[in-house]
Amino acid sequence: MTDVKSTNNPLFLREEELRQAIELLFFAYRDFTAGADQVLKDYDFGRAHHRVIHFVGRNEGMTVSELLDILKITKQSLNRVLSNLIKRGFVEQRQGEEDRRQRCLFLTEEGRKLEQKVSRVQRELVANAFREAGGDAVAGYRKVLTGLIDEEQRDRVMRRVTKP
Repeated sequence: MTDVKSTNNPLFLREEELRQAIELLFFAYRDFTAGADQVLKDYDFGRAHHRVIHFVGRNEGMTVSELLDILKITKQSLNRVLSNLIKRGFVEQRQGEEDRRQRCLFLTEEGRKLEQKVSRVQRELVANAFREAGGDAVAGYRKVLTGLIDEEQRDRVMRRVTKP
């Protein structure tokens, strides 16, 4: 890798700058998930439960197949977490209206409360960081995160993320 000074030129990053960025991602993720983990711990849930609750909450009525596509996990892994959430009354599963073979997912009232409780901590953290960074930095952050998404998945992910 070329060792060129990168003063404000993101096209020429040194190895050390890339390592620092990766390390910052690790620390940011640790702190981003810490508050949510604490809330989830009270329910004896983990991050997999959080991801299911988040995406079902953002996409009410989504199918199990769509959720599998988003999470990129095995059916067995999803089934373990989803069964737990259904059994405990946070998610409900209904037959598809058009295709009765489909299993459509919805948060229950308890599920919505939990999703709000968990995401509130993260929304506040992100909002504070965005306020500190300013508008240009927020736009740059979104570009960087978008660039980290697999190129073949990027358009589909962005359509999902930016839907009203």
